[in-house]
Amino acid sequence: MKNDKSNNYRVNEQIRVKEVRIVGENGSTVVPTRQALDMAREQGVDLVEISPNAQPPVCRLIDYSKFLYQQKKRAKEMKAKQVKQEVKEIRFGPQTDDHDYEFKLRHAKEFLEDGNKVRAFVFFRGRSILFKEQGEVLLLRFANDLEEYGKVERMPSLEGKKMFLYLTPKKVGAAKKSQQKMDKERREAEDADENPITEQKAPSGGLFDNAKNGADALKKLQEE
Repeated sequence: MKNDKSNNYRVNEQIRVKEVRIVGENGSTVVPTRQALDMAREQGVDLVEISPNAQPPVCRLIDYSKFLYQQKKRAKEMKAKQVKQEVKEIRFGPQTDDHDYEFKLRHAKEFLEDGNKVRAFVFFRGRSILFKEQGEVLLLRFANDLEEYGKVERMPSLEGKKMFLYLTPKKVGAAKKSQQKMDKERREAEDADENPITEQKAPSGGLFDNAKNGADALKKLQEE
């Protein structure tokens, strides 16, 4: 039996309360501390206090070195399970073209799949702030395109010359489900190419039309 222990846990003669509760595989029992010390000595182990604030304090009969090893192993496993979450930024201009939009959309999907949050924002320069609704439409489109990967933590809000949108990742299972959906949609698209019916026009008057109209108005303003 060892008496010279660290200050993390009280062990053996360091435990000076009148009685303790000993827990083990067969349940728990309350015994006088002196009796618990005798039991530890007979088994060739230590009396380790694991819950000092309980009434009475809870102890285990275990080799203290083995106990510390188990604690460190458990702490390491818990740390490994924890996901280090970062906030990744995606920046847009009010006139972001489709190619740039798709590029940033792919990055946002990767960030969310890795368990990171995404803070997307539109930066308005000069008089472009007059078309802040266009930035809002862009961010809402962005959130809609990422609905399988992340959920909106905060809706678009204007702060100075920037309009922010915050997304937090969904569970991994949701991302896997999204991949299955994407594969299905790709197969359906391939079937449609092989068996075309009629070309359908995109509906008008939606959010994307609003974004286009805002872009045209902004372009005219900049040409003045």
